[in-house]
Amino acid sequence: MKKRVTILGSTGSVGLNTLKVIREFPERFEVAGLAAGASAGVLAAQAAEFRPACVYVRDSSEAAELKKSPARFFNGTDGLDAFTRSHEFDILVAASSGTTALVSVLDALRRGKRVALANKEILVMAGGLVMEAAKTPGAELLPVDSEHNAIFQCLQGERASNVERLVLTGSGGPLREVPADSFAGLPKETVINHPKWKMGKKISVDSATLMNKGLELIEAAWLFNVPIDRIQVLIHPEAVIHSMVEFKDGALLAQLGVTDMRLPIQYALTFPERLSSPTTARLDWSEIRHFTFAAPDRKKFPCLDLAYEAARRAGSAPCVLSAADEVAVGAFLDDRIGFVEIPRIIEKILSRHSHVERPDLSEIQSIHAWATEETRKLCQAH
Repeated sequence: MKKRVTILGSTGSVGLNTLKVIREFPERFEVAGLAAGASAGVLAAQAAEFRPACVYVRDSSEAAELKKSPARFFNGTDGLDAFTRSHEFDILVAASSGTTALVSVLDALRRGKRVALANKEILVMAGGLVMEAAKTPGAELLPVDSEHNAIFQCLQGERASNVERLVLTGSGGPLREVPADSFAGLPKETVINHPKWKMGKKISVDSATLMNKGLELIEAAWLFNVPIDRIQVLIHPEAVIHSMVEFKDGALLAQLGVTDMRLPIQYALTFPERLSSPTTARLDWSEIRHFTFAAPDRKKFPCLDLAYEAARRAGSAPCVLSAADEVAVGAFLDDRIGFVEIPRIIEKILSRHSHVERPDLSEIQSIHAWATEETRKLCQAH
């Protein structure tokens, strides 16, 4: 029987690659629902090809073309949750940016569905609630991020009690070799030009600040139940080793592969099976001359330490971190603040926050709204 897949963020890079995987295995998968924030033209073309039962677009100004589709149509800020509840699916691919899909992810897990999670902010914002929902009988939470997917693969058949340390690798982003004293005048075109991955603008900026690794630290702590100080970031420019697990006897397991998002997406969709994919490239070992590694420059990239500190405080701090980062990055992309202002603004918002030890969903949403508004005000003041 075919697995029914619903994709949140179907017009983004992960969503597009998910559809490539589904095209390659039409006997295994069918599309049940497609959702996007905007890009209604692309979404309409996807709906025409895959014929989902339901479609959603957040931006109502782009809705006209989609209403012509035979699929049931949803839109608006409150429409995403109704969209995910309106139809049956087996796998929810959460690839939308930001935190808008939190309630939909919680609902899918509580319905006993598999969630293939490509959205860092959801676990960062509400990791405790998400992991509790993932305990529902039948529910599965599988990471799509290449680093977390790599760790997930390395842990198969291993006892959690044997894990000593997780090592999250990263290419270092587009500014790895750019001097810090030139950061103030960096154009956004340079910042979003990632050397290894073609990604959305927001995540590309996070890669440049290393906040991407910071969010991944918090996400990994929740996914694999490992204390934050036993998770290390390691710069690996070749981006061949996608992450590693060190065990208490000193042994290390690593997952290697080409830089192709289809690999972790396919594994999350097909787990525990592995399907042969003739279109996916293989590593050519004769072309690999060396592997290089370095510790991240935490003075040059202060967002990493901000993330470590928020993770240690736990509670509501990661939610504030994520919200402040989302708004500050948006302000940078809109040319309202400079690149170096991103970590400064996030730090100020964290310092103004009244910490909550164990926030529930309502408190998380309220704290996120507060941090979002406070960050907007601070960005406008610059």
